Amino acid sequence: MADGSPREARDRAYLKDPDFVFRRIADEIVLLPIRRNMGDLESIYTLNGVGARLWELLDGRRTPRDLGAAIVAEYEVTAEVADADVADFLDQLETIGAVRRQAP
Repeated sequence: MADGSPREARDRAYLKDPDFVFRRIADEIVLLPIRRNMGDLESIYTLNGVGARLWELLDGRRTPRDLGAAIVAEYEVTAEVADADVADFLDQLETIGAVRRQAP
C-alpha cells in the first residue's frame, strides 16, 4: 500500500511531460511548455549543466536515488548533497508540470 513516505517518493521514477520541448544550447537546456501547439514564451526555463544532465537522465525508469548516484559518479559532490539537490530539482520540475511521478 502506498503511504506517501519520503522513501516511497525516492523509489518512484519520474517521466518528462510530453507537453514540454527542450533544446540544448552549449551546457544548458532550455525548457518550453507547449500548450495547444503554441509555446508559452512567458514560461521558458533554463537548466544549468547539472540540471541539464538530470533532465537527460529522466527516462521513466530511473528513481531519484538512481539520479543522485549518477550525479555523485559524474560530479564532485557527496551523496547527501546530490540526493537533496535531486529532490529539490524534481520538486521544482513537478511544480511547473515538466515531470510527473510514475505510478507504483
